[in-house]
Amino acid sequence: MNKNHVKNLEISAAIITISSTRNKENDSSGATISTLLKDHKIPIKHYAIVPDQIDAIRNELYTAMKITNCIIFNGGTGLTHDDCTIEAIAPLLEKKIDGFGEFFRMKSLQEIGTSAMLSRAIAGVISEKAIFCIPGSTPAVTLATRELILPEIAHILSHANR
Repeated sequence: MNKNHVKNLEISAAIITISSTRNKENDSSGATISTLLKDHKIPIKHYAIVPDQIDAIRNELYTAMKITNCIIFNGGTGLTHDDCTIEAIAPLLEKKIDGFGEFFRMKSLQEIGTSAMLSRAIAGVISEKAIFCIPGSTPAVTLATRELILPEIAHILSHANR
């Protein structure tokens, strides 16, 4: 079985960057996620940049859920007054993947030290679709995508679709 197919279900992705300052030309984190997914033959069927607003983030989630089954939000996960990705997505998760955030922080600790504790990265499932919320820095999206999302996405979706 092709690793990008689960129960005859093709893995397809959405990349949603949360930022009030980035655009398609300077979204290096979105571009990094895109490259990593394409390298693993996972098509990107949706890409957007939305501002740090709960309604905008949720609207983009609902749009992406119609056409993809792996949705990666990057940005808006920090502690500043306008960071609200976690507040937008966490209440909607039907099942949380607690280990995702734990492993992300553990791996980040090795790279950036104790400031890794500030990460609020989360993952979970909504309507048989995998949702990931990760910090927006390029090193963070590289770590999360390469070391956590890509190795487990087929496994996650196989369980989410049982």
